[in-house]
Amino acid sequence: MTDTARDNVLWAWTLIDALAASGVVHAVISPGSRSTPLALACLRHPGIIASIQVDERSAAFFALGLAKARHQPVVLVCTSGSAPAHWYPAVIEADMGGTPLILLSADRPPELRGCGANQATDQNNLFGSHVRAFHELPCADGDPDMLRWLRALAAQAVDQGCWPLAGPVHLNVPLREPLLPDRPWPALQAAPVAAVCYPVMTLSPDAAHSLAGELSGGRGLIVCGAGVFSSEFPAALMDLAHRLACPVLADPLANLRFGAHRNNTVLSRYDAFLRAADAPRPDWVLRFGAMPVSKSLQRFLDGLAGVPQLLVDCGGRWLDPLHRASRLLRADPAALCRQLSELVERAAPPSWLAAFKAAEHRAAQLAEPEPPPEAEVVRTLIDLLPAGATLFCGNSMAIRDLDAYSGCGDKALRIAGNRGASGIDGNVSTALGLAAAGATPLVALLGDLAFYHDMNGLAAARGLDAVFVVLNNGGGGIFEYLPQAGLEEFERGWLTPLELDFSHAAALYGLSYAKVDHGAGFCAALAVALKGGAHLVEVSIDRANSVARHRAYWEAAGENMF
Repeated sequence: MTDTARDNVLWAWTLIDALAASGVVHAVISPGSRSTPLALACLRHPGIIASIQVDERSAAFFALGLAKARHQPVVLVCTSGSAPAHWYPAVIEADMGGTPLILLSADRPPELRGCGANQATDQNNLFGSHVRAFHELPCADGDPDMLRWLRALAAQAVDQGCWPLAGPVHLNVPLREPLLPDRPWPALQAAPVAAVCYPVMTLSPDAAHSLAGELSGGRGLIVCGAGVFSSEFPAALMDLAHRLACPVLADPLANLRFGAHRNNTVLSRYDAFLRAADAPRPDWVLRFGAMPVSKSLQRFLDGLAGVPQLLVDCGGRWLDPLHRASRLLRADPAALCRQLSELVERAAPPSWLAAFKAAEHRAAQLAEPEPPPEAEVVRTLIDLLPAGATLFCGNSMAIRDLDAYSGCGDKALRIAGNRGASGIDGNVSTALGLAAAGATPLVALLGDLAFYHDMNGLAAARGLDAVFVVLNNGGGGIFEYLPQAGLEEFERGWLTPLELDFSHAAALYGLSYAKVDHGAGFCAALAVALKGGAHLVEVSIDRANSVARHRAYWEAAGENMF
């Protein structure tokens, strides 16, 4: 006779143990009844660090932050019904941003589906094309052969979530009642799983020689967007750029602007100086990662018809929204840089890099007299953050101001963000996931709407060192720069000012709170917040003044930069 309760415990333990043996360390659990065997296995497994998040949407983004910090899959557990649907926004971000998640949704057994049973929804292929794989598990079975199969499936799921392109994998786990046995519990033992070895993709020797010949001596540009790069990539890229005497236009999320690896080829003010009509035309462009956030850089690249644009990606993606790529190089970025560095014979004329460095200097000078208030906030952040800190940046204007005004430096700082789908949802929870994984001290730079959108996520802030800097410009300030700003319905339909007192949110969730201006007040408040604990620093931004100063800077940058 089948012992359903005993089988549930064995099944769940075997699955979680195999995931742990495959490298999973963190699990984020949203409480529920049907998921009890899975949750209990996570809570009792010695190799799993379990976090509890009541809100499934916040839980999924929290797991996303953990996975970003650790560069390894994180398990999510929830009950059946509408619960897994709340994961969807984070699943989309994980898919598009290349972040590994293992989604374990408990479900009703087949006989309770489609018949009006409580909390039974169609969870099969719930996330569609946004997962690397979907697996519908059978109901728990204590047969040794089935348990061995389950271990292999768990190892396969981790592999699918990590290679060739990291992302989410969904396992739907139907469980029959009774969910738990009476004592005694079955013996639970750990067991090994298959180890997986991954290749390092490189170009063939002939292709590498040919490419090096094309790049040698040319006036080139290297463009780096957001990406999940290896720790060897920054130094390898810097060496290649030095040998080519080539400017590196680095998006903040490429994590090339700050650190000891940086050399004088890395530039950050291109959003300003590429607005100039006299920006020189390169002989070639070598691109790594996603398309950078800067619109002026995108317009510049789009205008380079006939210029070879070479896109490097080893994950199977086609990251060419401008449709200007002339060649796709399926190679590991660090390995390709090392290959080319050994083969490049000539650098560009010294005047090429010098012209871009001079434009970088002019753009920095233009920002000095009357910078937008957000620029002062960004500069203060960069100055006060200690080496090794993590800066999580929200979307909309926050990432654009960081891009435009961060500058570069030798201090090691990690910049993170959710630029896969570029939503304003889940930013608080993602930042706290990073902090929970040890990426501290952590500062999150968010707009007021992004902060409001995920205030529920602040429930995870207790006990963490995390500072939320909220740029409150009274709504969706980015729309001031878009055609909608001229509409009669602009304020009601797009700007949507909140008029909320965020001090109440800070008090509710146990954060220290300060409301300051963008100058000395912010500097003092940030210095206090960085001493430890969870803090909310709200920075009041005069939106009209900010818009005027942004536009004045952009107009000045459009003239005679080269």
